[in-house]
Amino acid sequence: MSPLEIAANLLAGASIILAGRNSVHTWWTGIVGCGLFAFVFLDSRLYADTVLQAFFVVTSIVGWWQWLHGSHGEELPVTDLPTRKLWLQLLCGAVGAVCYGLLLRRFTNAYSPFLDSTVLAFSIVAQLLMMRRHVQNWPFWLLVNSIAVPLYASRGLYLTSALYAVYWINALVSWRHWVRLRDAAAHLPMQNEPKIAPSKSSLV
Repeated sequence: MSPLEIAANLLAGASIILAGRNSVHTWWTGIVGCGLFAFVFLDSRLYADTVLQAFFVVTSIVGWWQWLHGSHGEELPVTDLPTRKLWLQLLCGAVGAVCYGLLLRRFTNAYSPFLDSTVLAFSIVAQLLMMRRHVQNWPFWLLVNSIAVPLYASRGLYLTSALYAVYWINALVSWRHWVRLRDAAAHLPMQNEPKIAPSKSSLV
């Protein structure tokens, strides 16, 4: 367990907890944490995870802006992803995991290429959904964390594995919290609508 792994986990943990609380500060803490994790995973020959951290850094910058200004210049609300698009995301994640796993197996000495690529593919899906504040990002994080816990433990990254187990619980709690936020946001426009007095014709 290196000081770099400890620092990366502390910052990534803070970012994930802040995301669960729907706080915009999740993004800058995530940028720093993912930058550190890139070096941790590179040293462990988890190349898909190394690439994933670079992706997280870029998308965190975009997500930061999206949350603040992504709804016609206003703060982005928590919403659902339509079911049709959800199935498309599942398909893209599965295809991406298989294709990238084949590449890792063929051209690198990656440890457990298909599990590594599955973590990468569905983390990308989850991150893109989180950028748009869709509730469905959390079940994807549950899937990712379920795979990551034993994968990282098998590479001796015990602190990271233990924290991903905590992230699994956080994802479950956050899923419920975001459902409540979605429901509150959906009812808000209805509460703000002006009440229209009935016309004379409607009273006849």
